[in-house]
Amino acid sequence: MPVTSIETDLDLLTLTIVADFSASLRRVWDAYTDPRQIERFWGPPTYPATFLRHDAVAGGRSIYVMTGPDGDQHYGCWEWTAADAPHTFDVRDHFADAAGASNPHLPTTRVHFAFEETAGGSRLRTTSRFNTPEHMQQLLDMGMLEGTRQAMAQIDSVLADSASFAADRPAEARVLSDTQVRVCRVIRGSVHQVWRAHADAGLMQQWLLGPDGWSMPVCEVATNIGESYRYEWQRDGGDERFGFTGELLESEEPDRAVTTEAMIGTDFPATLNELTLTAVDGGTLLSLVISYTTIEQRDAILATGMTAGMETSYQRLDGLMHSIPA
Repeated sequence: MPVTSIETDLDLLTLTIVADFSASLRRVWDAYTDPRQIERFWGPPTYPATFLRHDAVAGGRSIYVMTGPDGDQHYGCWEWTAADAPHTFDVRDHFADAAGASNPHLPTTRVHFAFEETAGGSRLRTTSRFNTPEHMQQLLDMGMLEGTRQAMAQIDSVLADSASFAADRPAEARVLSDTQVRVCRVIRGSVHQVWRAHADAGLMQQWLLGPDGWSMPVCEVATNIGESYRYEWQRDGGDERFGFTGELLESEEPDRAVTTEAMIGTDFPATLNELTLTAVDGGTLLSLVISYTTIEQRDAILATGMTAGMETSYQRLDGLMHSIPA
């Protein structure tokens, strides 16, 4: 078990937990900032976590849900107030609803995560600060300490499983809920390079092509919130054509963009696409959370071979990284 000390300071209203790891500093940092990894240990075994959003930058947010053995669900939200990779980050951690809105009836905790190298690997010091003695006691009575112990006991197996998160793995889709899917892929370039490849029409026309045999004659990129985009593809040597259009709802360069997406010429419901870029060992983790309107729509689109087509595009994107200034 990595937890080596726990200290409660009733005067300062703090709870400090120290954990030591044989893994490197960067490896532990990535485990906390990669949604695929943190959700494998953040909740205790009987209440595993699913991260629906995870922005590892100042000003970002993380929304997660812990699901109990009877199907009961409990949402939490981190509001990222500071981040200095790979050394420290600070969040306001509060109970929430599915959209991340704070539950006013339960306490908010300020948490400082500090990562440092040691002779044997690395150390994480987590300091939680409470607003009042009553808030501190309320969370302790709710099992905060034991839940943290159980959650931390799972992290060693995640750190040892580096193969599941290696930079050379193809795009993978994970079902998050009845209406949400997350597609992840590490791109071998910096966050700025990957962002530019999504914002420059000329670059997009070189990689966002799906299977071989298609070109992208129309690529109208939305760069400002509220603008619309339009992408169209055509089969080489034929008239077969399709496309998508939508609106840019959020843009936080170079870390996050949110768009709607609807297929041109159909009445299929639009999806909500949330793109997050996170620096990890080996490149940039591209995480795309797609929200559908129904489980039937989700399953129908997954059955088209969506993930395989995305992987083909991401392979081309990998090949472009050397030509984009860092």
